[in-house]
Amino acid sequence: QSVDSVIVPKKKKEKPNLANRANDHLVFQFGYTGWAGRPDTITTKGFSKSINVYLMYDFPFKNNPKLSMAFGPGIGSDHILFSKTYVGIKDQTSTLHFTNMSDTNHFKKTKLATVFLEAPIEFRYSAAPETGKGLKLAIGVKVGTLINAHTRSSDYENSGGTTLNNYVMKESSKRFINKQRLSGMIRAGYGNLSVYGSYQFTPVFRDGAGPQVRPFSVGITLSGL
Repeated sequence: QSVDSVIVPKKKKEKPNLANRANDHLVFQFGYTGWAGRPDTITTKGFSKSINVYLMYDFPFKNNPKLSMAFGPGIGSDHILFSKTYVGIKDQTSTLHFTNMSDTNHFKKTKLATVFLEAPIEFRYSAAPETGKGLKLAIGVKVGTLINAHTRSSDYENSGGTTLNNYVMKESSKRFINKQRLSGMIRAGYGNLSVYGSYQFTPVFRDGAGPQVRPFSVGITLSGL
């Protein structure tokens, strides 16, 4: 007596519908920034910050839509604050001088800002790729080219702290700053909100033009579209 065998066809694995997938095209970052390797002779004060905006294109892996690669252009800027310090960005010297001016007339606050045209490249993980509302992780690098460097000084006062002239002085020069930069980055979050960290591998200043400091930043990321 024979027993007929029944063959049950395997069900095809349904592919997730990514038609309405949140690709996180627009990425906005705001965070605190410091200088790793900053010598004690340079006095920073206040909330130095980074502001970054990127327009990124996301490409999910065919065999695993939870994973993707993303890249695109954007603008990254660092704003480092100094107290009672002269930053000689336009001086005709071989090195950029940071001079403590607390014993004489000085600007109370000075900001050194650098602005880069950047291209981040990210390897991304999304736990819920169809909705974009789950856990999200990303790691990557970004390369940039310098488009502006300037100082902004305000509140001119004497050594006793009395205001002498309430005006703003701006000076711009890219001579001391590295024209290219390379940074690493990582972020983790849920949905459209995440926290990020970044570290610049290349120094801020050209060889011999200033201290060998490297910016790091921690903050929040808003992503969407």
